[in-house]
Amino acid sequence: IFAAGNHILAVKVPCRYGMEKEMKKRAAEIVLGCFLLLGVYLLSQEGARLVFQSMEARTTVIVDAGHGVLEKDLNLQIALKLEQHLEKEGIRVVMTRREDVMLCEEDSDNRKVQDMENRRDIIEKSGASCVISIHQNSYPGTSVSGPQVFYYENSRKGRELAEILQETLILRLQPDKTREARGNASYYMLKKISIPTVIVECGFLTCPQEAQKLGEESY
Repeated sequence: IFAAGNHILAVKVPCRYGMEKEMKKRAAEIVLGCFLLLGVYLLSQEGARLVFQSMEARTTVIVDAGHGVLEKDLNLQIALKLEQHLEKEGIRVVMTRREDVMLCEEDSDNRKVQDMENRRDIIEKSGASCVISIHQNSYPGTSVSGPQVFYYENSRKGRELAEILQETLILRLQPDKTREARGNASYYMLKKISIPTVIVECGFLTCPQEAQKLGEESY
């Protein structure tokens, strides 16, 4: 009898009188072979366990499509594209929304606050490594342009992620105005979420030239 964890192997070898020595040898060979087979089986079980552990432990990213009267549709389009790219890299993605809806009750006294709180709850329960919140910027003047990434100023990991994204946006989009990743301590999505979070302002909708680019598939 051989036992390992929850696995038990019992081997019974019949033995006729006068053949004890021969059969003992045969039995030893059989038991050794069974041990080897069981070892292979246990290794395969361990391998499967490690694979499943790896799948469960793979990186999860929250993609949050921000809301706003002028920007909500564009944010969602970009967020869905980001989801596709991340999933191609084997990253698990959790979306806070996939449709043009606010995460709140229709008769809520403050729909915006409830929407933000519900987004926060989704994020905190996800076990994600980071959050990327997609937005579009605006400014009273029409000449201000360029993407900019914000992070919670007390988050080292948030800053690292923001700087990487900022550099990549500048490299790939070649904007007229280059900006730096910027720390912030007042934005709700940054200060109220424990997971490293960045807000990506993809561009200024108040700049006609940039607004046109943001609506182009290639851009």
